[in-house]
Amino acid sequence: MIDLYYWTTPNGHKVTIFLEETGIDYTLCPINIGKGEQFEPEFLKVAPNNRIPAIVDRAPLWGGEPLSLFESGAILEYLADKTGDFLPAKGKERYDVLQWLYWQMGGVGPMAGQNHHFNRYAPETIPYAQNRYIKETARLYGVLDKQLADKDFVAGDYSIADMAIFPWAKLWEGQKQNIEDFPNMAKWLERIEARPAVQRAYKLVEGINTDSKALLTEEARKHLFK
Repeated sequence: MIDLYYWTTPNGHKVTIFLEETGIDYTLCPINIGKGEQFEPEFLKVAPNNRIPAIVDRAPLWGGEPLSLFESGAILEYLADKTGDFLPAKGKERYDVLQWLYWQMGGVGPMAGQNHHFNRYAPETIPYAQNRYIKETARLYGVLDKQLADKDFVAGDYSIADMAIFPWAKLWEGQKQNIEDFPNMAKWLERIEARPAVQRAYKLVEGINTDSKALLTEEARKHLFK
């Protein structure tokens, strides 16, 4: 059984997609980041960086005591190794997936995240910052679009790399991007959105967070941008 500490953000969706794809038993533990629940002592025992997602695996891959794990990329890699799904066990194919997983963790997530911040959440307009992250998001999506020119998924077969990139890339409109500039990415988004497990993962939002503007309040800003 996996306890998933989660909120309805791109990083949270990565892990629910994996869990829904594989059918692992899990318990959803919502952490309302707009209300500061990520700073509660019990959560910090699991995720000392006060960020979601995090998991507790009560039956770890190697046995023994429950495993606490934070960072969405590490969680995906661990769960893929535990189940044997969506990440090859060895060889070139494994590292093809991992390089794109780490590309998302080191590139798309931070750059698109700053794009979101300066274009939606920042209390003041800073044109240089807005343009900087809009352009860098576009550069990264150009890399992704080129990679998808002759592939259905980023590393050939559907993998944890796709699960990691998709929740960020699907927000292209709010990132001030023109999807027509990335036709291969657009088709890839459609392929992933059509997957029943992805649809189930996103449907979880309805029971947890129905307010799309919840993170725009003054209270939320106080907790998110300390």
